[in-house]
Amino acid sequence: MTNKAALIAEAAQIYRVLGNSIRIDILYFLREQTDYVTVSTIIAAMSLPQSVVSKHLGVLFRYQLVAKKRVGTRILYRLDDPHIVELVDDMMNHVKHEIKGEPHVNA
Repeated sequence: MTNKAALIAEAAQIYRVLGNSIRIDILYFLREQTDYVTVSTIIAAMSLPQSVVSKHLGVLFRYQLVAKKRVGTRILYRLDDPHIVELVDDMMNHVKHEIKGEPHVNA
C-alpha cells in the first residue's frame, strides 16, 4: 500500500470512528474540560452506563483522539487532539446548511 493509500485508509477509519454519536458527544464533553477527568465524571455528564462510556473511550484512545493516564486505581481521560473536534464542527456546519437548504458557497 502506498503512503497516500495508507493515509486515506486511516482517514476513512477515523471517519468511521466519528460516525458514532456517543463518541462525538464524548469528544465535545472533553473539549469543555480543562484537565483530565474520570470516567465517572463522563458517565454522570452523559447519563450513560459505565460499560458504554468505557467501550467508546477505548475506541477513541485507540485512534489517539483521547489521552489517558492512571492515577492510583483510576484512569483519567482528556481530549488528545482538539483539531478532530474542529473537523466535527465543520461537519456540523455542513449539516446546518443542509437542514436550512442554504448554499454552501456564495455564488
